Formats: sequence, structure tokens, C-alpha cells
Amino acid sequence: MNRLIGFQTLVWREIVRFFTVAIQTLLPPLVSSFLYIFIFGLSLGKRMGELHGVPYLQFMLPGMIMMYVIESAYQNTSSSLFISRWANYIEELLVTPLSYTEMVFAIIFGGLVRSMLIAAGVFGVASVFVNLPWAHPLLVFYFLILVSLTFSCLGMIVALIAEEFEHLSIATTFLITPLVFFGGVFHSIEMLPAKLQVVSQFNPMFYMINGLRYSFLGVSDAPIAGCMLVVAALFVLLFAGTVLMFRSGYKLRK
Repeated sequence: MNRLIGFQTLVWREIVRFFTVAIQTLLPPLVSSFLYIFIFGLSLGKRMGELHGVPYLQFMLPGMIMMYVIESAYQNTSSSLFISRWANYIEELLVTPLSYTEMVFAIIFGGLVRSMLIAAGVFGVASVFVNLPWAHPLLVFYFLILVSLTFSCLGMIVALIAEEFEHLSIATTFLITPLVFFGGVFHSIEMLPAKLQVVSQFNPMFYMINGLRYSFLGVSDAPIAGCMLVVAALFVLLFAGTVLMFRSGYKLRK
């Protein structure tokens, strides 16, 4: 019972933490998504025509939703855990009856809630301009949830490695953002030169974006089974790595 209360408390703390600064955590993605839709979808989309038989605005929306899910999940856990280390109250968590697996899952659950709220908000903004069909509803939640948990784990790993708060943005600037944009948020792989098409297939974001695109629209540049496998494997790998780092006390104890 004590462990259950402790787990629920930690989850609630993670959720309250980003809600208290909602104007910084929840509102900006909604504003920027509106700008992306207006500029790329409505203005340029008319010239792009259709991709894979669907209007360009519909084509880009799943990728854009996935982009915000990835960014918000990473930002939530990386900032939360780093601040916990910096303020030294992570040590209070380590002496609780919670297992390391429960600690990690409680923290990444906060990232999941934040990213799902943002995904719903971006979907709501998009619904003002276009109807986005749900071809495979269960797959929509499969990709949104697993990708969110995956990047929540990555955020925790980076937060443990980082020495300064500014280091958290390095992964975003030089790894996450480039991979997301080259993963096909705004384009189909068929629009790339042959060599870049091959390179794109080694980009994990390519499978995440196309998996969600298939879930909504029924079209994809990659086999859906491969997309599902890549997402599941990355989550298991990063979750196990995060729990291992917690168990070893890596940069958690002074």
C-alpha cells in the first residue's frame, strides 16, 4: 500500500509540475502548430497538391503531431530529473520503498501525460482546418504512447549525463530536431534523391512518423510491421537503460 501511495504521489507531482507552468509547457506547441498549419499546410499545401493520394495538409499533420509528442516527452522528463538532481531532492526519492522500475515509470508517466495533452491540443487545432481520419485507431494510440514513453526515457538518460542545464538542449538541437525533420514530417521519402532515401531508412524517427501517418491515413513510406517493431524495440532498450542507470546510482548520489 505504501509503495502504491508513493507511486501515485510521484506521478501526481510530475503532472502538477508541468501544469503549474502551462503557459510554458502546453500553450507554445498549440501556437506554433497553428503557424505550421497555416504556412505549410494552407499556403504551400495548395501548390503541393496530393501525396500518396491524400491532400498535403492531411499528409503532414500526423508527422507534426509526432514531432510535438517527441519534443514534449523529452523536455518534460529531462528538465524534471535534472532539476531534481540540481536541487538534491532526488536523494529523498531514492530512500523511498519504491523500486527503481517504479521510480522510472512514474517519472516517464508524467512525460506521457504532457505529450498526450499536447497531441490532443494539436489535433484540435488541426481539426479547425481539415478533417483527419482515424484509419486505425488502436495503432494511433500504440504509436503515440510508445513513442512518448521512449523519449521520456531518453530525456531521463540525458538528464543523468548532463552537467549543466544548457546541456539538455544539445540533444534537442543536434539530434532530435534534425532526425525528426529528416524523418518525413513535411515530405515523403519518394521526394528525396535515391541515396537520401536509403539513409532515411536508418533514421528511427522515419518509422515513428510513418507509423502514425499510417494509423491516421492508411498510407506510409515504410511497412507498418517494421514501424511497430522499431518503436517497441527502442522503448524496451531505453527503458531498460534508464532503470539500469537508476539502479547503479549514476550521478544520483553524491
